[in-house]
Amino acid sequence: MPSASTPQLLVALAAILPFLGSLVAVCLPGSARNAAAALAGGVMLVSLACIASLYPFIGDAPVTVGVDWLPTLGVRLILRLDGLAWLFAMLVLGIGALVVLYARYYMAAADPVPRLFCYFLAFVGAMLGIVLSGNLIQLVVFWELTSVVSFLLIGYWSDNASARDGARMALTVTAAGGLCLLVGMILIGRIVGSYDLDTVLASGDAIRNSPLYLPALVLVLAGALTKSAQFPFHIWLPRAMAAPTPISAYLHSATMVKAGIFLMIRLWPVLAGTEAWYWIVGGLGMATMLVGAWSAIFQHDLKGLLAYSTISHLGLITLLLGLDSPLAVVAAIFHVVNHATFKASLFMAAGIIDHETGTRDMRRLSGLWRAMPYTATLAMVAAAAMAGVPLLNGFLSKEMFLSEAVDNAGDHPLHLALPVLATVASAFTMLYSLRFIRQTFFGPPPHDLPHAPHEPVRWMRIPIEALVLTCIAIGLVPNLTIGPVLAGAVRAVLGERTPDYSLAIWHGFNAPLAMSVAALVGGVVLYLVFGKRINTNPRGGPWLMDRLDGGWLFEKSMTGLVRGARWCEGKLGTERLQPQLRILFLTALTVALAAGAARGLDLTAPGRITQFDPAFALMWLVGAACAIGAAERAKYHRLSAAIFVGGAGLVSSLTFLWLSAPDLAVTQILVEIVTTVMLLLGLRWLPKRDAAIPVPASEEARGKRRRLIDLCIAGLVGFGLAGLAYAVMTRPAVDGISRWFVEEAYPQAGGRNVVNVLLVDFRAFDTLGEICVLGVVGLTVFALLRRFRPAPDSLERPAQQVRYDAYDHAREGREPGHTTADALLVPKVVTTWLFPFIVLLALHLFLRGHDLPGGGFAAGIAMTVAFMLQYMTNGAQWVEERLRIQPISWIGAGMLIAALAGAGSWLFGRPYLTAFFTYWEPPVLGKVPVASALVFDLGIMVLVVGASALMLVALAHQSLRRTRAAEAEAEAKAEKEPA
Repeated sequence: MPSASTPQLLVALAAILPFLGSLVAVCLPGSARNAAAALAGGVMLVSLACIASLYPFIGDAPVTVGVDWLPTLGVRLILRLDGLAWLFAMLVLGIGALVVLYARYYMAAADPVPRLFCYFLAFVGAMLGIVLSGNLIQLVVFWELTSVVSFLLIGYWSDNASARDGARMALTVTAAGGLCLLVGMILIGRIVGSYDLDTVLASGDAIRNSPLYLPALVLVLAGALTKSAQFPFHIWLPRAMAAPTPISAYLHSATMVKAGIFLMIRLWPVLAGTEAWYWIVGGLGMATMLVGAWSAIFQHDLKGLLAYSTISHLGLITLLLGLDSPLAVVAAIFHVVNHATFKASLFMAAGIIDHETGTRDMRRLSGLWRAMPYTATLAMVAAAAMAGVPLLNGFLSKEMFLSEAVDNAGDHPLHLALPVLATVASAFTMLYSLRFIRQTFFGPPPHDLPHAPHEPVRWMRIPIEALVLTCIAIGLVPNLTIGPVLAGAVRAVLGERTPDYSLAIWHGFNAPLAMSVAALVGGVVLYLVFGKRINTNPRGGPWLMDRLDGGWLFEKSMTGLVRGARWCEGKLGTERLQPQLRILFLTALTVALAAGAARGLDLTAPGRITQFDPAFALMWLVGAACAIGAAERAKYHRLSAAIFVGGAGLVSSLTFLWLSAPDLAVTQILVEIVTTVMLLLGLRWLPKRDAAIPVPASEEARGKRRRLIDLCIAGLVGFGLAGLAYAVMTRPAVDGISRWFVEEAYPQAGGRNVVNVLLVDFRAFDTLGEICVLGVVGLTVFALLRRFRPAPDSLERPAQQVRYDAYDHAREGREPGHTTADALLVPKVVTTWLFPFIVLLALHLFLRGHDLPGGGFAAGIAMTVAFMLQYMTNGAQWVEERLRIQPISWIGAGMLIAALAGAGSWLFGRPYLTAFFTYWEPPVLGKVPVASALVFDLGIMVLVVGASALMLVALAHQSLRRTRAAEAEAEAKAEKEPA
């Protein structure tokens, strides 16, 4: 294991802890509110301490720690902490710790708080992954993870339709932007020749001069602008206010919406400086700032006002980044910090008002100063900071913004409009801030509120007090508080282009000061003139923009996409499987023939002829007869067709054994056993097919034509594959990579079973994806069969059981079912005694799999056979009264074991899923080979057992269910009975 310095270990610890905390939180019971809050708070404080302690180390060179991820593609998993990443990480963790404390007292005892903190900590980890990423692809992975987890956070109250709709909209918009970002990052990597962030940041000229610059810029900005809710993608943020207020305070002040801002700041040195950057970033930033401010003025919901004000301030920061000025970048970074502090405190104050009064509607709120003086004071100071009142932090960054607006004024149309529009937007900010204060805290006492207003508990107010004190401290002594941190972040972005700037409170009488005073006075005048009309606006939306309803446009767009997809499905698709298979096989056949014709493939060319073996040929004739028999009997004789399919599978297993592939033979025969039995169990519940049902002559003729076409296609494909196989097997073997696997299986992986070594070591990443698919298939089958009800005619008892029950009914002292139970007595006893031996066989196959035929997959299937025999002979109720299988937990545990087994290689500085083997010499056993791939194989076995058992349970439970008609009849009968 390569040595790592203390700073590197601290960075890694801070990045990993939130994910570990999330895994622990999900295991807590739903009522463990205090434990979940303590866990989340502890994780946030420890990670915060790790990042804070690294401040002395982020000088000229960033602190980096990395491991190989996809080394053949040049992709490494890198954590990179410089001044900018340190600033954003402190915002993520610092405000996150305050939100945890606030959420502990905001959330009700009945809420599943551990689930909230599970999602919250996962989101914190994803945000840290973004700001600490030193690799473009890694950044995109964490970027999309924030979209997924924010979907869970916004939709936390899943019984609320608004929360579900808001979560869906946020995921759709931001995830679509994330896909664009992925393509953009790939283009940048193609231009530079590397995905390493340091290499990319050193290649600004190469990127800007590349013909791929414009598409890369548009795609990267699509990801950044959607995440930061820039016009016209801003529509998701107001709908996301359906989330719990602690989540709104966190996602929409310091984290999620700042991810896009962070990305634009991070890539500013290499993407900015062009007309395209100026027009796209600057133009959309200006539009967002004005649209957000104008919309915020007319909101009656406190969180709605804060949401649109957030959009406006994000537009301001984006506009600053679009001005192509180093001083504007300084102002943008400064305002990121200021906005995070005053906006988080305002969201929390709005949450307290909602929590203690039962409403956020400003038309019902007034005079809260009397009942909530402390909360009112804190909220008013934060609102004043948002408005840019002097001696608060918002004033300083607003002054820098107005100064840049004046300095960039010139002949350019946007330059000419900058000072005027900046002043107008600032006046709007003052207007909605003043309205927030006046309507909520002053005026007559409130009446007809759901709850009598009062101050919250002391601990719920502490996070707001800390943030408001930060606003005041930065506003009064900026050089002592934010100055050094801001300087480090600016140097990390601009390097040698870092300009001289001042954070002084007083710069004398100048144009920015005049514009600021005009904006403050103008906002007050606008409220005095139009305040009454705004407050009585029935729509709660902005004038002149009522037709631009983002939610309506989004829903119409989604409806159009769904209708278009259904139209394409109706024109190009079919519900029947046969036409789909025809298209599939004909396409494959056409492509194969085209490739053969293009390459000059001659199936008749002389080759190496092997000795003819009559026994082997006879075995394959039996297999072919079974396949043909299965096809012929499939329509009306499903049982015999399933038996024929099993026979064909048995021939395949014997073929593997004949050709010296015992590992494949063992796996194939076990899979054949399980799939055949499950197929028979499933066929039991399908409607019966009767050949005696009359069929119209036209339908019969069409059916014959269809079967003839299918026969021709099957014959062509079959003969084609046979010819291709003959051509391959009779020609000299190509010198491929198979020999390398045979030679290196033991030296590099410590195993002599090449097939198993290939699956769990050399191609373990492929196997990880395959077991994920298997787990999803198991869950899908279970979900489908939960809604399935057997056909009425399939519920009839078999003729043999009818005879047994008639015999029992005719004999005294016997009840129906006794003879059936007696007939199964011997199988019950045998399978019960066999159960532990089959489990031992499965463990034997698992432990020997690295060197001899077996392995995790075969062991999992063998253990499934043990469960299957119990279900078949004893019944579902008998088994589940004695065994708690819990297959879904097996699937999750298997996936977790396999994933963690791969991550363990990172501790030794090796790529993900790199295996390690050695020899262990216990006292009695002697020299025993031990390979880390055994842990990965254990995950495979556990997941296979879970997925197979889940499908088995879903099929077995059909015997315990009634038909839908019977259920409806029982429900109707219950309704008629008197209560």
